[in-house]
Amino acid sequence: MPSDPTAPVLRLLLLPLPDFALLPFGAFIDKLRFSADDDDRSRQRHCRWSLLGLDDGPVASSSGVSVNLDLRADAADFGAYDYLVIFGSRSAEAARALAPRYAPLLRAARRHGLPLVSIDNGSFLLAQARLLDGYRVALHWRHVDEFRQAFPRIAVAPDALYCFDRDRISCAGGTAAIDMAVALLARHCGAARASKGLADMLVDGVRPLSHRLRSHGGAPHTNRYLARALTLMRETLRDAPTVDALARQCGVGRRHLDRLFQAEFGMSAHAYLQGMRMEIAHWRLLNSAHSVAAIADEIGLGNAGSLRRLYAQHYGCTPGEARRRG
Repeated sequence: MPSDPTAPVLRLLLLPLPDFALLPFGAFIDKLRFSADDDDRSRQRHCRWSLLGLDDGPVASSSGVSVNLDLRADAADFGAYDYLVIFGSRSAEAARALAPRYAPLLRAARRHGLPLVSIDNGSFLLAQARLLDGYRVALHWRHVDEFRQAFPRIAVAPDALYCFDRDRISCAGGTAAIDMAVALLARHCGAARASKGLADMLVDGVRPLSHRLRSHGGAPHTNRYLARALTLMRETLRDAPTVDALARQCGVGRRHLDRLFQAEFGMSAHAYLQGMRMEIAHWRLLNSAHSVAAIADEIGLGNAGSLRRLYAQHYGCTPGEARRRG
């Protein structure tokens, strides 16, 4: 973060891959634009961004519209920025194929301590470059199966619009780039500035991290027991369901249900349930004035102490610290 009080508090390098999708790119930048200045002047005051590429550019999007670049990678001062944001290519396969070309740039950013943010199938590039090992990622629902087959050891955050995991941030793409931008801006600029301009963008408000699309027809999971368990978790979270009770309601044994979750998500049913609780709690902390006790009750933990302990294990800070940062 810059020490100069007049300098932007959030500085981002934006890396559009060849054939990037315009929707998340435009959504992310326009959210930055609204939050970067007072009124609607579009000056880069509170946050600043530069477009980066391997060459001088321009870079063409998947729709054929091109954007000009500000910086070449070999001339970039990575230490002058806080994040590197990668916008994925047209296909997951194309993003993976770019890893040999882009890996030196990505590793240079990491040597300077920049967290890596991947949007849409940008996560395939990072995974191929071995920069997501040990991390959890959010993916577009169309890419989940393909990603799990290619990188079975990397955990996927199911139904997540975005995922913050230490120095890696991932976003499913599309309009979820707005939700992720708001969460990122809130960490550095405060909740009020992060939400600035949403009404102008005709966005009612940011969505919780875990979000099932109403427009996504059909069940995303082919196993009926798994689909039933996920539905029960969402619908009965406040009632503090146990995995044993969930298994009984699904008509299977506890061990069988755990095997299904392990195969699908790389974790036990209990770990998945706790992760769901923490994602909802995190969103509530940053986007509501609810007390820690009220949030704990909402997600079925019963008391504030349990939430504080689990939250610290999951995010590395207390709920109070998260709110002060956000």
